[in-house]
Amino acid sequence: MKVTIKDVAREANVATSTVSRVISNSSRISEETKKKVNEVIKRLNYKPNELARKLVSNKSRILGVIIPKEASSFFSNPFFVEAMIGMSMVADEEKYYLMYAFCKTEEDELKNVKEFLANNLLDGLCLLTVRENDRCIDYLKRSKFPFVVIGNPDNNRGILFVDNDNIKATYKITNKFIKDGYKKIGFIGGNKNFKVSKDRLKGYLDALKQNNIPINKNIIVEAENFTESLGFKAMEKILKKEIPNIVITAEDLLAVGANKYLNEKGIKDIKIIGFNNTPITQYQNPPISSIDINSRQLGYEAAKLLINFLNGTPLKEKHKMVKTKFIER
Repeated sequence: MKVTIKDVAREANVATSTVSRVISNSSRISEETKKKVNEVIKRLNYKPNELARKLVSNKSRILGVIIPKEASSFFSNPFFVEAMIGMSMVADEEKYYLMYAFCKTEEDELKNVKEFLANNLLDGLCLLTVRENDRCIDYLKRSKFPFVVIGNPDNNRGILFVDNDNIKATYKITNKFIKDGYKKIGFIGGNKNFKVSKDRLKGYLDALKQNNIPINKNIIVEAENFTESLGFKAMEKILKKEIPNIVITAEDLLAVGANKYLNEKGIKDIKIIGFNNTPITQYQNPPISSIDINSRQLGYEAAKLLINFLNGTPLKEKHKMVKTKFIER
């Protein structure tokens, strides 16, 4: 038979309200009473009802995660999987639960955010992308609801966010190849509406300007999304105009698609660089070098930052930057 809060109260010889306050770690309960009740909870293996706890503490210990439309091919893009693993690790450590909303469109994303808030089930919310003029972020800010973002919003004042320095990462890799003697470096980017796409393109362009290399629009393509098929088409488009020495891409799936086109055409003297260092890059022919953004750590730090905020832990800063590393293959 399931152990109830009444069983714990009777065994500890206290009121059920006292047990509730011990569970929520109320300062109104003495340490002696807390110790006695916690010993009974442990001995009886009592599992508190989370909904009941919410009524007492006004906390559900549930975080919502908005899975964007770009993750429609969810398991083919390991970034989202890795980020969610990182979030799950923190949730497990901190005794929180995660609730996911998979979205097919941008409208779905905003709709799910509104429904999450209206249902009053969550303590906080995690967003895995940042768009230009992001409506989800604007809505959450207006609602004054706790949330964290993976990415760096344009207007980030007061927002909890975790990101890489994407401008610096792309600048460094582009600059490296320029110093190695390569002058004709192409770029395949992602959707212009995403901050991450704009930042990675900016880093590439900054490196060209810094080294006085003219910007050649013939070898720059901005795809609509981070997919293998669009990487394939972008590589095809570039090679119809010019042949670069190296092509840096803004995401590994774009790199895989570009590499696939080169293999189909038997072209072997163009080096492809990916971004995210997902496992898929290791198993390409040839293996693709990539910039490791530590996706799992991004998810971990995002959830940790939000939970610390919810728990009232003093925050030195409201953001966290995760380092990147170039993995050459």
